[in-house]
Amino acid sequence: MMAGGFLEPFLADAGQASRSQAAWLTEARTNALQQLARDGMPGPRSEAWKYSSLRALGQRQYQRGDAEANSRAIDKQLLALPGVDGPRLVFVNGAFRADLSTTRTIKGLQLTALSSVLESDPDSLQPFLSRSFDDPAHVFARLNSALASDGPVIRVAAGVAVEPLVHLIFVGAAASTSLAWQLRSIIEIAEGGSLRLVEHHVGEAGQSHFGNVLSQIAVRANARLDLLQVQNSPETASLTRRTDVVLDADAHLELRSIEAGAQWMRHDLVVNLSGDRSRFVSRGVFALRGRQHADTRLDVRHSARDSACDILWRGVADQRSRGIFHGAITVEPGADGSDALLSNKNLLLSAQAEIDTQPVLEIYADEVKAAHGATVGQLDEHALFYLRTRGLSADEARSLLTLAFCRVAFDSVENEALREHLDVLLLERLPSMEQEPTTDKASA
Repeated sequence: MMAGGFLEPFLADAGQASRSQAAWLTEARTNALQQLARDGMPGPRSEAWKYSSLRALGQRQYQRGDAEANSRAIDKQLLALPGVDGPRLVFVNGAFRADLSTTRTIKGLQLTALSSVLESDPDSLQPFLSRSFDDPAHVFARLNSALASDGPVIRVAAGVAVEPLVHLIFVGAAASTSLAWQLRSIIEIAEGGSLRLVEHHVGEAGQSHFGNVLSQIAVRANARLDLLQVQNSPETASLTRRTDVVLDADAHLELRSIEAGAQWMRHDLVVNLSGDRSRFVSRGVFALRGRQHADTRLDVRHSARDSACDILWRGVADQRSRGIFHGAITVEPGADGSDALLSNKNLLLSAQAEIDTQPVLEIYADEVKAAHGATVGQLDEHALFYLRTRGLSADEARSLLTLAFCRVAFDSVENEALREHLDVLLLERLPSMEQEPTTDKASA
């Protein structure tokens, strides 16, 4: 393990808990800091970090938090998403900005900031914030547990179907120095409730902050959450995210993810199908260029009978970028009748690009239906030739085929304006007109 300069500013605050916070919260934060001090950052022998070395990060130092987050000027265009005009919560460098947020009273929906709930009703957050991350590989979850003091808290009451599309916006704002900010997101859908949510990551060009986001999601019995994650942070920033989900009996999570931004990105998606007949559907894509590095890890556990997961992810890497996809499905003892499907297909658009994919399937129950597969290849030269005979340039043909390859991740988005915006976002990531088409003859 490596302590490194990265952790030093945070470990210096060990034991300096706020006198006003609840005793259980002080204990949880102190425990997380002690774990960090003991284990440091994972080294090259850590299997979870095998493809994403933390050595360079371990040598960097960031200023903790942003004392000026509440007053920084933000371009309103960063906050806009076509087709999304419902209530929104905005956080800048990890701090809530009421002046940029637009909330309205919706029966059965609570939209507020973690900092506010910690003052008014901290004990209601204990099941979430008291969690301990005991695996040393979860270094950033520990850091978040120790230091995060703000983020969105979203709760849907039992039996309430929230109609408006709720918009969460996490902004990285430029500052005179590189910052490290922590943000904790808590989402709870009570029994029989439903919510549609967009999680949107953006930032101002040129900033080189380190953002650390930990989201805890609980979908109770017979409830549903439709979640779209759009990660389009500037390519100078670093971002690590962990999304922890628990699905109770007959609960349903439909998750779509687009990873297009950040110079260095890590996303751990951990889903526990803890209730009978719970269902998880995931569609995702990462589109990389330049020297971007994106590491996506899925860990799905079937812990109950007749639960189901359907996972389909696509990856595209161009120039000297690198993408990593780790998809693990575990069917635990007693989870009979589980149905698990994982598919990951990837495109290399450059001889210098790299994609590593690892599908993992472990089954410890009977009467299970399961399948997984992964491929890495290049664009089909026959398809490229066909499009060029129809009058398209080489680059137009490549962009069209690559977009079609990626669109499977979000073609089921019903909001037409939003879907068209996602098309544009991906097209911006694809090769420029100046680049030469690949000549490798292989098919994805």
